[in-house]
Amino acid sequence: QVQLVESGGGLVQAGGSLTLSCAASGDTFSSYTMGWFRQAPGQERHFVAAISWSGHNTNYAESVKGRFTIHRDNAKNTVYLQMNTLRPEDTAVYYCAARPVYTGQYYYTENSYTYWGQGTQVTVSS
Repeated sequence: QVQLVESGGGLVQAGGSLTLSCAASGDTFSSYTMGWFRQAPGQERHFVAAISWSGHNTNYAESVKGRFTIHRDNAKNTVYLQMNTLRPEDTAVYYCAARPVYTGQYYYTENSYTYWGQGTQVTVSS
């Protein structure tokens, strides 16, 4: 079992920056791929970024590429989403997710992720 807890959400003005954190606990001996997803009001949840827990591979949605950076601190079992040049369209509930390293599915496949955090609200004002 893996428990995920997001933090760092809040209100920021357009053009500003915010960093989200996701602390993982529980099964720390297994390797997991970590991902960030977001869900805007009235919209479905979309992939944002993913990172291999044991490797250095990162992937981003086109809408955030060049603005967001996913990184990790393995010693703390924590992954981060650094968000720069925020736009009002980035407003959403952001979710941290984890899945086994190998699932046979693409990194952006939402239902391949087994564990989910509770979400943290990010609001970007214009």
